[in-house]
Amino acid sequence: MLTALDADPERLDQHEQKFIQQIREHGWFGTHVMPDDKGPGFSYTTGFWLKFGFPEVILFSMSRENAHDTFWTIYRELEAGRRFPVGEPTGEIFENAAAVLLPVSLAQYRAHLGWSRWFYGNDNFECLELVYPDRVESFHGHRDRQRISERPSPI
Repeated sequence: MLTALDADPERLDQHEQKFIQQIREHGWFGTHVMPDDKGPGFSYTTGFWLKFGFPEVILFSMSRENAHDTFWTIYRELEAGRRFPVGEPTGEIFENAAAVLLPVSLAQYRAHLGWSRWFYGNDNFECLELVYPDRVESFHGHRDRQRISERPSPI
């Protein structure tokens, strides 16, 4: 699979070179988008699909630091050979709460996965939305925003 890792470095700008360097060094990169009047902030990975054949992961309304830590947890589990169920609650991501990974519709890639689309050169990669409960045990986003997953949370 050809990716931006195969690009001539002289053709990449400073931001693209930094992005590529992080993936070479760590195996993945996390992008964080701040909230605005169009929607909540979100974070997503680039590199899981290439390194593990596991979908990229996107999550909403979590701080940059917590999202980054969550992505590292997922990365380490994948590196150890573990996989997570799709569409079913799992306690393997967060210590004190279940989470659900749901497929993201291709129709949402352009609006939410810009760096991943650039890295892969197309939309031929999978992505899962990580849905997690809020402090009152309600699954975040279940009722308060339009989801980007293809199907509703099973919880």
